[in-house]
Amino acid sequence: MEKKFIGVGLLSGLIAGIVAFVFARRFVEPQVARAIDYEEARSHAEEVLAGSDPSVHEHGEVFTRSVQENIGAGVGTIAFAVCLGAFFAVAFIVLWTYIGRRHPSTDPRMVAAAIGSIGFVAVFAVPFLAYPASPPAVGDDTTIGPRTGAFLTITACSVGFAIAAVVVALWLRPRIGGLVSGVVAAAAYLVAVGITIALLPGFHEVPTALMNGDRILFPGFPGDVIADFRVYTIATQVTLWAVLTLMFALLLGRMMRSQSAAPVAGREQLAT
Repeated sequence: MEKKFIGVGLLSGLIAGIVAFVFARRFVEPQVARAIDYEEARSHAEEVLAGSDPSVHEHGEVFTRSVQENIGAGVGTIAFAVCLGAFFAVAFIVLWTYIGRRHPSTDPRMVAAAIGSIGFVAVFAVPFLAYPASPPAVGDDTTIGPRTGAFLTITACSVGFAIAAVVVALWLRPRIGGLVSGVVAAAAYLVAVGITIALLPGFHEVPTALMNGDRILFPGFPGDVIADFRVYTIATQVTLWAVLTLMFALLLGRMMRSQSAAPVAGREQLAT
């Protein structure tokens, strides 16, 4: 049975990855292209300001933008979604093993929906709130290490706190009721991630205008590009998690119906 759940998760992740990539290719990639154009133009302006020849530093790309935004982004998005689907299935197996035995009347599709909601908040929403995604040209190269470390830290803490919150909610449920236990666990989770975010460093590295004395040589990074990039990034993740959860629930329901129909068919064959 566990292998079937894993298979459902992998297939759901594959479908979700394809849908998310199509969405991102349509809405996110244009913002990335605008950011890259700004980065190249700003680099040119900085070299002119420094008195160097911009043509000296020009170099060809290992992979063209077409390869990056189509093959590279597609493979990366789908591979991430498939892995996410596998982890989704593992989380479902663990949670359903507990809930299914103690509350057999629970609809497993509701458990999948709960995992999808919790996973979206813990894996994406909270880390994004702490360190919003930024397009190319935003961020200092010297802080890549600290920024990556801080992002991974809040992601790991968020997931860990979410698991702990679920455990607390299940432990409190027979004592104070399902609704109250859920509220208490959610409040504890929010307090824990809030403290963690407050303790982590902040990074504010949006490029400002390039100045030559009192004269603006090159404008700062366009605010609308950052805003659109982040809005479409959120929409991409919502699409990914929604499709993953929906497909997992649909495939799970189909699998359960086929299993319940098998014994009935066997009994009918024996009767004839």
